[in-house]
Amino acid sequence: MPTPAIRLARFTGRLLLALAAIATLVVVFLALIALTNGAGSGLAAWLTTLGAGAVLAMWRGRRRTWPARLVPFLSVVVAAALTATVCIPTVPTVRRYPPALPFVATQHWSLATGSRVAVYHYPPTNPGSRHPIPFVYLNGGPVRGMSVLDHRFLQLLARQGYDVYAYEQAGGGRSDLLPMGQYTISRSVRDLAAFVDRLDKGKVDILGFSSGGAVLTRALTDPSVAARLHRAIIAEPGPMDGPTARITGHKGRKSARGLAPAMTGPRSTHVPRYAVAFSLMRLGLLTPDTGLIGQAEGDNAFTTADLGSDTASAYCAGDAHRIPAEDTTQNFSFSPAASLRVQQTVKDSPSIAPLLRQSRTPAMLMIAECSSQVRQWATAILADDLAIQRTQYLPGVGHHVWNGLDDNNDRAAAVITAFLQDKPAPLPDYPTRDEIPTFLRDHK
Repeated sequence: MPTPAIRLARFTGRLLLALAAIATLVVVFLALIALTNGAGSGLAAWLTTLGAGAVLAMWRGRRRTWPARLVPFLSVVVAAALTATVCIPTVPTVRRYPPALPFVATQHWSLATGSRVAVYHYPPTNPGSRHPIPFVYLNGGPVRGMSVLDHRFLQLLARQGYDVYAYEQAGGGRSDLLPMGQYTISRSVRDLAAFVDRLDKGKVDILGFSSGGAVLTRALTDPSVAARLHRAIIAEPGPMDGPTARITGHKGRKSARGLAPAMTGPRSTHVPRYAVAFSLMRLGLLTPDTGLIGQAEGDNAFTTADLGSDTASAYCAGDAHRIPAEDTTQNFSFSPAASLRVQQTVKDSPSIAPLLRQSRTPAMLMIAECSSQVRQWATAILADDLAIQRTQYLPGVGHHVWNGLDDNNDRAAAVITAFLQDKPAPLPDYPTRDEIPTFLRDHK
């Protein structure tokens, strides 16, 4: 009779074999998800894995007595249960748009491009200092709803006499979705031109932030679009083209990434279906139009907590323990698949530097001290856009320049309004075009 130690060793060996079989089937399932691009909400990969597991279990049990033949199937059942969670939606698969904001009306405009976008208007509340040229804001994302922090900043500009308009780019926030193949950086530029045409108030001043800054930069290279712009403000821009996107340079001063408390709240990445889908998309193993999850489902699933350290990276290290709530749970909206699709079209685009050198639209560049953006994304624009009249390096702020802390909103507004009114800049013109090499060498 086997001793207890021998029985324990046998049991341990069988358990390890069962766990190895389960792990193997899970890996096979994930590989098939990638190979089939998640076809049929992952069911194609699941059924294939289940079939392969069943065949393997029958082969392993072929020489056993009848009850013992069922033992190998236990691993298949466990693996099938684990992988089935990747195939079952846990949020609505039809787009669930954010509710209306209590402090501003949401309009919906149909543009000539076919996009239907959510529009917000803040009329000037100080008639005595009203500015005649409309002001348009392009938020970042690329495909993301406008945050409450952004709305508060636009309200500040309206109180200073600006007629402020903003729209959420197609697929973001309360704007209608597009077919996945239509999300491109070129479409974003065409939508901008169509929005200004739909506004029908002549030339506009425009502020583009983050990826919105990249859209604005590319708009300056198209004479037909640039003709609609009076003055352009490029704030904390993303990469403007493929060569710029491939630059691996340094970023600004230390941000709060890794220092701020972890964000609380539910995360889609704690649900197997969305953890697998978003991870494989980020790795390039699933395309944005994957059959695993639809665009609407992915938008509904993604939460503020999913941004994690990305939010902290938009603030200086010294602000790590006082990062404001940028948005409400109800208002937050981010489209991970559409954003990846737009970013990929930027990476695939040729250099726009020769066209940017021909721009004649008066422009200003805003750079944050603790920026989480690669510095060369901004300096490449500064080097090639000869119409940039001033650069404003804002100390004490991170990527989200107008963050509601201290007097940061007022300082950002002062920089913007001084440029729009052609008044002396409140900050030194730094870095200038000639100072770019020193600026990069000193890791400013």
